Amino acid sequence: MRKLFITAVAVASVMFSSLTAWAQNEIPKGDINLIVASDLGRNGYYDQKKVAATMGDVAEQIGPDAVLALGDTHHYEGVESVSDPLWMTNYELIYSHPELMVHWYPICGNHEYRGNTQAVIDYSKVSRRWDMPAKYYTKAFKDGDTSLLVVFLDTPPLIDKYRKKSDTYPDATKQDADAQLKWLDSVLSDASEDWIVVVGHHPIFASTDKSESERTDMQKRVDTILRRHNVDMYICGHIHNYQYIKKTGSKIDYVVNTSGSKTRVPGDIEGTVFKSDAPGFSVLNADRESLRLNMLDKEGNILYTVKRDK
Repeated sequence: MRKLFITAVAVASVMFSSLTAWAQNEIPKGDINLIVASDLGRNGYYDQKKVAATMGDVAEQIGPDAVLALGDTHHYEGVESVSDPLWMTNYELIYSHPELMVHWYPICGNHEYRGNTQAVIDYSKVSRRWDMPAKYYTKAFKDGDTSLLVVFLDTPPLIDKYRKKSDTYPDATKQDADAQLKWLDSVLSDASEDWIVVVGHHPIFASTDKSESERTDMQKRVDTILRRHNVDMYICGHIHNYQYIKKTGSKIDYVVNTSGSKTRVPGDIEGTVFKSDAPGFSVLNADRESLRLNMLDKEGNILYTVKRDK
């Protein structure tokens, strides 16, 4: 009996310690709450299952309005169809927490462009929560007096590197990059929400050993448009680590969201404010007076918060 009592006390102590640690890392809430995830699909390997479990725990705490999935949900060759088994092993069976059964608003990354990108859109007809109306689109969120516009970009066709490799990225050359850029300029010209966030898979600025032309193409084609308008944040994935960058002459917060599975060690560039190779995801909170992007690790600890005030 004494042994059972000691065991019960030990278990209760561990549970209390766990709850105390979680309380210390309580995620702030806003009027609008969005989970931001990227570079997820590894068939459950590396840290994907752990990150997914923590996403569910955090979702239970904050009650997210949606999940923003910023590309490369499917490594390595994208998907072939809406019935590709990767939909189960990369997505449905991994992000199975009841509180993650909200709308997921995705975009394509370079790995989706290795496969059938139309199938990524068409999966919206199969899944209750996968909601991708087009390769690029907008979604407005509103709660009371708070409004947030998220502009979803389709970045691979905006980068010459992918358009030149039609054998590897067959769908990239089929997209009208100029039409998307004109659309972006028009959308931002008409935007009247309290907060404007633009998301894409590829970074505009980042420390990485990936081709420099990826960033220079994004700077030339996308950043020139963003700077003309009242954009608050640009959030991307692709680099598999956290980076927060401020550039001289720009009011925009440039954020690289980390991988939800396998990460890389980041370096520094001019304007680097924060960096981390921790796997995880972010929580974006908006209310009338402030916009906050909380960068979380796989345990749910807040590593850094990017905050903007009116």
